[in-house]
Amino acid sequence: MNHNSSKNPNLSISKRAAEERGFSDHGWLQARFTFSFADYYDKNHMGFRSLKVMNNDTIAPGGGFPDHPHSNMEIFTYIIEGKLSHRDSMGNEATLTPGKLQYMSAASGIRHSEFNPSTNNQTTLYQIWLEPNMKGGEPLYFEKSLDTESTKNTLTLLYSGDGRDNSTKIRQDAEISYGETCTKEKTMFVEANQSLPHAWLQIISGETETLGESLKTGDGLAISNAHDGFNINSKENTKFLLFRLC
Repeated sequence: MNHNSSKNPNLSISKRAAEERGFSDHGWLQARFTFSFADYYDKNHMGFRSLKVMNNDTIAPGGGFPDHPHSNMEIFTYIIEGKLSHRDSMGNEATLTPGKLQYMSAASGIRHSEFNPSTNNQTTLYQIWLEPNMKGGEPLYFEKSLDTESTKNTLTLLYSGDGRDNSTKIRQDAEISYGETCTKEKTMFVEANQSLPHAWLQIISGETETLGESLKTGDGLAISNAHDGFNINSKENTKFLLFRLC
């Protein structure tokens, strides 16, 4: 669904409803695909700007991805519930828990495995891929914990192209922020950014209204040319990721 505002004829928004996403059930893995991925192909949903993958995965106890390669991709993993054990060819080993974020710049090439170490609890996560603005280079790995107190009722910049405001520098002209509201009715204003005129809003949990669109858990919203900025109006406790893209 695309809309244009009469007040701003350049404004464009397009909602990606949670229930319309692609779906794959491998038994140990249930995956929802916002964009085309692996065997799921939808020519109308091939990504948004440099954002190419938005997978919402649920991994059964003991399930996981065996050692496999990546290159030339910025890869982010956000844990919603459960745990994820990671091991890679750079020697990194970690077990991610809810509120933890992992960033890998695959660059010239990296191999890694990831699995649910629990024997009785499932793991739910988002895995997100951005195209880098350069090819090759040394692979990078960083972990980040969300400080639950300082992130409440505000937007927290996590990743950026320049590493400002204590964010982790990534290999793309983009910004990724985390938003969390802890009151029933809360409005956050997102300022316009001329150098990053496109945005993707992904609802992790809760319910919001933005630019006339009602959004719930799993929904995404593409926004272009919101020259006056826009409000994110939460109807209940809500968590979301906001991507600013060139």
